[in-house]
Amino acid sequence: MIGIIYYGAGNIFSLSAALERLKLRYGIINQDVDFDQYDRYIIPGVGHASPAMAKLTNTGLIPMIQATQKPVLGICLGMQLLTNFSEEGNTLLTGIIPLKTQHFDPALTNKIPHMGWNKVAIEKRHYLLDQIKDEEYFYFVHSYFVEFSSNFTTASTEYGIKFSSIIQKNNFCGVQFHPEKSGQAGEQLLINFAK
Repeated sequence: MIGIIYYGAGNIFSLSAALERLKLRYGIINQDVDFDQYDRYIIPGVGHASPAMAKLTNTGLIPMIQATQKPVLGICLGMQLLTNFSEEGNTLLTGIIPLKTQHFDPALTNKIPHMGWNKVAIEKRHYLLDQIKDEEYFYFVHSYFVEFSSNFTTASTEYGIKFSSIIQKNNFCGVQFHPEKSGQAGEQLLINFAK
């Protein structure tokens, strides 16, 4: 069963509605005593990195997340929290995946935030992408991005610059887009994670 890590910075409603629609079992993790009853975890997130990291720290869950061997999926800001550092508030993050979260350069993009549908190009095959074609469209809303890395980028997207739209290290994965708002492809990704 999926445990959604709730720390006051996630869009729980749209994610939980998507999981219910797909008949995927889940529960909400509010405190550390709830953590061990789940076999995989989702860290959602919308908003600003600095207060989000402070809220996540206050839950006491970070050491448990860092130590778990179970599958973990970060979504949007939840993905960025898996990295070392964010330029948003110059914030130290969990350090699970050794990458940086950076701000889009206004000189390189049409508009910030990057909002709407964009293509996701597969760099490496991964179970999250089972039955999802290369250059499928997913829905994005973000002003900060995780840098591209040949070691940790599973899929990339172009928006003025090539950035990581999916990252992975061991049992930890992150997606910059919102699968719960990305139609059939997003639903397939959530099903793949649940399996």
